[in-house]
Amino acid sequence: MSRRVDALPGVPGILSPEEIARTAESLVALQRPSGQIPWFEGGHADAWNHVEAAMALTVTGHRDAARAAFGWLAQRQLGDGSWFNYYVGETPKDTRLDTNVCAYVAAGLYHYLLVTEDVDFVVDMWPMMERALEFVLRWQLDDGTIRWSVDATGRPESYALLTGSSSIFHSLRCGVALAERLDRVKPSWELAAGRLGHAIAHHKGAFAPKNEFAMDWYYPILSGALSIDASQRRLRDGWDRHVMENYGVRCVSTNDWVTAAETAECVIALDAVGWTDRARDLFELAQRHRRDDGSYWTGIAYPENVTFPHLETSCYTAGAIILAADALSSHSPAAGLFRHENLPAVVDLAEPDCPLGLNAECEER
Repeated sequence: MSRRVDALPGVPGILSPEEIARTAESLVALQRPSGQIPWFEGGHADAWNHVEAAMALTVTGHRDAARAAFGWLAQRQLGDGSWFNYYVGETPKDTRLDTNVCAYVAAGLYHYLLVTEDVDFVVDMWPMMERALEFVLRWQLDDGTIRWSVDATGRPESYALLTGSSSIFHSLRCGVALAERLDRVKPSWELAAGRLGHAIAHHKGAFAPKNEFAMDWYYPILSGALSIDASQRRLRDGWDRHVMENYGVRCVSTNDWVTAAETAECVIALDAVGWTDRARDLFELAQRHRRDDGSYWTGIAYPENVTFPHLETSCYTAGAIILAADALSSHSPAAGLFRHENLPAVVDLAEPDCPLGLNAECEER
């Protein structure tokens, strides 16, 4: 199917709509007949990155492919609402159940609805999304955080991760927005989001320490759990640690290994707080990873200037680039999703024994 290039997002002076079209085609080429989108040709797939790629397909007009991707999730969903961690083809490779991975379908479907207004398809997918969020909330702890996974033996991990819980917070908000749009009532999701958002904003110590990972730096901002002032302060405080000047965002602060997906996601976080010029600069650096076919190297290690993993491109990297381009260009109706537009407000809900109280100032402020 031909697509009008002028109907695609682009970032003037950095990435053209024609280049975005090639990146989208690289994702289409990856998709299997079942609808699954693996990381790379012959590689494994997971539900979170699969959804990220589906969102990119939605933005670029490949709506049949996006619907097929959500259809694959509906077919592979387990009875408790979850998905296994990794699949190779249709065979589970890792049977751990990751709560964040399972929640992200809500963000993907709300994004799809914002772009397409295809209410009928979302109604069809609603039971799948509802089961997924109910599975996730089964693992919410007394302090509002959410256990990060259930291992292959069925044993839940005892702790929560900041990146995962932040992404779940955003997914819950998307789930509530979808419920409102479809005239469904889900007060339990709203309450869960309020408790989780409070933990993210107020209680750093509630999460396993992963400060060296860039995602732990910017995901609380990407999620919308922090105020603009707190977000900007967090970005300033972590900038020199996580950003390699003239190259992009380090995946892990202890290594000069720049990953295009983390760089693109950080662009979206910068856009969310109004730092547009800095976001554009960082987005331009991500183009070092671009290949002629529109795909993107997952990472580049410096000073050797070699790809790592070796010669690996990845669907989630291409997806993040497209979503960042859409955010910077404000092109699609979903471009402001990570600016937290079109999302219901969340009430800050402290736990009854929270020493900060309901009206406490956020630790980040």
